[in-house]
Amino acid sequence: MSDWDGLEELVAIAENGTFAAAARKLRRSTSHVSRAIAQLEHRTGTTLLHRTTRQVSLTAAGRELTERARRIIDERDAALAVASGDTGLRGSLRITCPTALGEYFIAPLALRHAMANPSLDVTLDFSNRVVDIVAEGFDVAIRTGPQGDLRLAAHHLGGRNLVTCAAPAYLAQRGRPAEIEELDHHDCLVGSADVWHFRRHRAETTYQPQGRWRCNNGPAVTAAAVAGLGICQVPDFYAAAALTQGRLEPVLEAFRATEEAVWAMHPRRRLVPRKVTDFIALLAAELPAAMARGLTPADHPGACP
Repeated sequence: MSDWDGLEELVAIAENGTFAAAARKLRRSTSHVSRAIAQLEHRTGTTLLHRTTRQVSLTAAGRELTERARRIIDERDAALAVASGDTGLRGSLRITCPTALGEYFIAPLALRHAMANPSLDVTLDFSNRVVDIVAEGFDVAIRTGPQGDLRLAAHHLGGRNLVTCAAPAYLAQRGRPAEIEELDHHDCLVGSADVWHFRRHRAETTYQPQGRWRCNNGPAVTAAAVAGLGICQVPDFYAAAALTQGRLEPVLEAFRATEEAVWAMHPRRRLVPRKVTDFIALLAAELPAAMARGLTPADHPGACP
């Protein structure tokens, strides 16, 4: 029995959540996976997994070994590719990102990456929570705003701004606010954020919008503004096309909040796998221009072709 036995099974369980799912991924039987983990725990003399009737989770020792096992598997796959003359990417690439950025910008680029690398398995997870990518086994995280996790390397991908805007017809009827406080006399379209962000006298300030229309979907909020229902504040990529076309007009530009940086994060390693560096290079080359172009109605889920 090799000391390596069970490492691939451990990583598969960490990435897929159950013994059965790991077995399907590895194309092995569930009993084989269970036996491999039991033997690995026996050899290491420690419990690697917490088991319940519904789920499996890693212990602290399991998380540490899984992270090291991923590096070993990545290096093995890279060595085999070199030996066979295959320069394509292989293995698995797990990506987590905020829902809005993920749906409209990251997913198309991840799809392109997967199509260009048929031996690479790609998992894309949308979540607005701050995922512990080391503990949860992700290779890349897309994040916005200041970052301070020293375990992770950060690659700047550009930035996004918040834009406050309304339809010309609404502004003609209700007037154009010149001060933040004047929003009290307007219909505000409230999205997923409970507060709006502005910058005044070199300091960040917030405003709590009130209105009769609420929705936790950025494109829907933007569409309501285009329809003349009120004033919205959304990430600029949602409104870019409508602003260019004159269907929306910016307001309170003198108080626009500071640009929020967009980052690609990955665990710090001496050798970063090519599957990670190549994907981040694709993001760096394509994402800033995509966000600058913004969204059109055809980009929205469920849009008719």
